[in-house]
Amino acid sequence: MLSDDELVDLIKVYNPRSDESLIRAAYAYGMAAHEGQLRSSGEPYFSHPVEVACLLAEQRLDDATIVTALLHDTIEDTGSTFRALEKRFGGDVAQLVDGVTKLTNLELSSVETEQAENFRKLLISMSKDLRVILVKLADRLHNMRTIKFLPHEKQVRKARETMDIYAPLAGRMGMQWMREELEDISFRVLNPDARQSIMRRFITLKKDTGDLIPRITEDIRKLLDDCGVEAQVMGREKKPYSIWRKMQEKGEVFGRLSDIYGFRIITGSVEDCYVALGAVHRRWAAVPGRFKDYISQPKSNGYRSIHTTVSGRSAKRVEIQIRTRQMHEVAETGVAAHWSYREGERFENPFAVDPVRWLAQLTERFEAADNPNDFLEHVKLEMFTDQVFCFTPKGEVIKLPRGATPIDFAYAIHTRIGDSCVGAKVDGQRVPLWTRLRNGQSVTIIRAEGQRPQASWEDMVVTGRAKAAIRRSLREEHRAGHIALGREIARVALERIGKKASDKALRTAANQMGLPDADELLARLGAAEVTGRDLVGTLYPELIDQSGRPGHAADADAERPIVGLGDGQRAQPAPCCQPIPGERIIGIAVKGQGVQVHAIDCPTLAALEDDAENWIDLAWTPSAARVPHLASIEATVANDAGVLGRICTLIGEQHANISDIVFTDRKPDFYRMVIDLEVRDMKHLHNVQTALEADSDISQVRRLRGASAEPVRHKV
Repeated sequence: MLSDDELVDLIKVYNPRSDESLIRAAYAYGMAAHEGQLRSSGEPYFSHPVEVACLLAEQRLDDATIVTALLHDTIEDTGSTFRALEKRFGGDVAQLVDGVTKLTNLELSSVETEQAENFRKLLISMSKDLRVILVKLADRLHNMRTIKFLPHEKQVRKARETMDIYAPLAGRMGMQWMREELEDISFRVLNPDARQSIMRRFITLKKDTGDLIPRITEDIRKLLDDCGVEAQVMGREKKPYSIWRKMQEKGEVFGRLSDIYGFRIITGSVEDCYVALGAVHRRWAAVPGRFKDYISQPKSNGYRSIHTTVSGRSAKRVEIQIRTRQMHEVAETGVAAHWSYREGERFENPFAVDPVRWLAQLTERFEAADNPNDFLEHVKLEMFTDQVFCFTPKGEVIKLPRGATPIDFAYAIHTRIGDSCVGAKVDGQRVPLWTRLRNGQSVTIIRAEGQRPQASWEDMVVTGRAKAAIRRSLREEHRAGHIALGREIARVALERIGKKASDKALRTAANQMGLPDADELLARLGAAEVTGRDLVGTLYPELIDQSGRPGHAADADAERPIVGLGDGQRAQPAPCCQPIPGERIIGIAVKGQGVQVHAIDCPTLAALEDDAENWIDLAWTPSAARVPHLASIEATVANDAGVLGRICTLIGEQHANISDIVFTDRKPDFYRMVIDLEVRDMKHLHNVQTALEADSDISQVRRLRGASAEPVRHKV
């Protein structure tokens, strides 16, 4: 653990005007407050705040942030208070410490919403003072560096949280070095065998080829000297997790994986960057499709650099990044560049872009989200994806995540434009709304008054903004129907246990579930977000048997695929929706035919609302997945040789059985087919669809439900 003298000396290197007395006072206060406390490693607890302060000092941050690091656990873990800190160190420091404390002490309603709520509050706190998250990230980094002293279960939980939230957050804020280290430590905890395997392969590669990094570095230096460019050249191996992720994404083994080496050229000017790029491309062959110019088109967090991949020495692909010194400082420190000091003065880097605007927009967009898990999904989509740049007809640039569609483009302009979208033109040509946009394309949105978002749009879009707007519109449009359907579900569920779905009972259940009113409860029942069993369990938990459904334990016979049927009743899947395990189901008693089992979103149910007394609340048992269930999918594929065989192979690899294939449309360049599959459950079907969607010759895969499950079929 560094002494206060050593910490002060570290800060004085970049900020000679630092308030030495304030740093020493915070050091003494924190040490006294944590006196007698130990970490899991057995070290004095105060060693942790000191290490966090050192991490922030290495990023040249201001005194208030360093002091916050030294005190960040005092309110949480000691007898200190906000008022005491405010009196001793001022309001700025007290507010920062309080912000970090609130992030740590989140009281959450359930395990399912914990991560989403944590992320929501992280972003809200960040929008108030960005230094809170700088301290939090440094706090998490040091905790991850010492994670081996925790019990294994806690290590896994912390590593997963870090991989899902803190690592991508650090990356989005431009602190790439921190992201890589957080990912690598988490990877070591979550998949130690895979990480060891990659490390062993690196050792083997060096034995076979020698250490290529110094040799390629020398090649680049000589090349730059010949063209008169003064630059610093650095080389490194990619991190194990980065390599593992590429192996998973590309489906390649380590030996065939390219660009596992990365090199940086740091020049003195933008002009020298392009001179260096030309020299590199003259010397080595550039890999097509692997060139990105983030100098002319910077990322939203201010990142600027030229990226290119070339076939270098020994035909090994290497990635080269070219940037100026100032660009490199922003690339290394990201948002911390806004608070950095140099020789006692705040250093203004012309390339630093304040990401507070992005954070504020993100927080505003999702702060009122109904479902915290939707919020987490949207934020992850915003944070993990690279961007493409498209143009409006007037030439305005619209930034979108990679894979975005014209619908995403429309919603990025304005919600009203997205809601009323009926078509799109890309570079003057009419295209389907599911088309994936590429850099530099010009997009024109075709609108129509009275148009409303379609349910299928949600599967087409990738941006959180578009998904939220579509779901909100669909929710408003279908709310009345959901409430009516939910009322019948509530009535049937409560009548089965001899109770009435009175207004008071519904209000009580809504209050217990933390919902604003009974209508919201009924709407969620109708939308399958809450089940009849949830309602009964909330009001009358003593009437719920061990299977989790109202009634008698005998109904939960593990050998029966469906529970909820009466004595002598038999069930059969409805052909209109082909329900499979994993979907919520409703039974309809049909005279002479037993009980037809429908998925909750089956259109047929809407036509049977007046016959609700015949509705039966059903559920799948775990044994349901032991037998095959029929599901139909439609695939749009390229009309090339070998595609059909590859589709059959992909389905077979997922251990699904093909019971029928029918071609519904054949064109010179593509054809559509309907494939009837036998699958175990929804997860099994999803795995099949994912495997097919990953194939480059398959442009679209969707499940056929309701009326769409009966296309006009042409045998070929």
